[in-house]
Amino acid sequence: MIPTHSSMRILVTGRDGQVGWELQRILPTLGTVTAVNREEMNLESPDSIRSCIRAIQPSLIVNAAAYTAVDKAESEPALAQSINADAVAVIAEEAKKIGAAVIHYSTDYVLDGAKPTPYVEEDRTHPLGVYGKTKLAGEQALTDAGIPYLTLRTSWVYGARGRNFLRTILKLATEKPELRIVADQTGAPTWSRDIASATAAVAERWLSGDKEEHSGIYHLVAAGETTWHGFAAEALRQWVALHPENAGNCARLIAISTAEYPTPAARPKNSRLDCAKLARVFDVRLPDWRISLASVLQEIE
Repeated sequence: MIPTHSSMRILVTGRDGQVGWELQRILPTLGTVTAVNREEMNLESPDSIRSCIRAIQPSLIVNAAAYTAVDKAESEPALAQSINADAVAVIAEEAKKIGAAVIHYSTDYVLDGAKPTPYVEEDRTHPLGVYGKTKLAGEQALTDAGIPYLTLRTSWVYGARGRNFLRTILKLATEKPELRIVADQTGAPTWSRDIASATAAVAERWLSGDKEEHSGIYHLVAAGETTWHGFAAEALRQWVALHPENAGNCARLIAISTAEYPTPAARPKNSRLDCAKLARVFDVRLPDWRISLASVLQEIE
């Protein structure tokens, strides 16, 4: 039986990432958190993974570490496979030995984006590139492990820190006269803190209930939808409202098609994820993306 609250030991990987950074500040409400980075647990090394887990003996492992360089993965498939898939299999194997549960994050990139409506968890996966394929392999490794697990698929993650679309747009908007932004890919920008808060709420309810029955894949993204161009436009609108002195110093946004912005890895045109299952099973819902965006902008200097 997995203990809860103060007696539970929680291992968080990816301590320095956007989600991992937030998790180590929110999850202590559930137990004692040990958050590790790649020096303390190298996901390229099965031995490093095993020794770290065996030393900590966690009741819950939250794997927020991943290889996320989508375009670079096309030229580094072995490295992406090692971190996004093989490492997950080792984590699951070690979790099974000590009776631990695992929460893992996946991505909209396991889907091809061809569906005209939001994706549900039962829809067929069909990744378009190496990143998506390796994340799907990680999902499958966890599903096959025979342990209590949750795979939380999210998308378009951003926050007040780290490298992400929002911070890039705010920087470039004051450096360039115009920005060409893709306007035919649709999804939900999702704040890393919302992901961490939802993870804590889900974990508490899951661990105190029927873990095996409710194990599985869940979609976890902000409410609402937009395009990358729409995200940028709303970000700059809110930013100028907060900083009126920048009103005359913001780049003009030009909407372009995916074809006009070629990248090594193909992106899904439709990244909308239906989160009804998460709401039904755990009564957890994320705010509209515009509401969370306002909170993030308050934190960015």
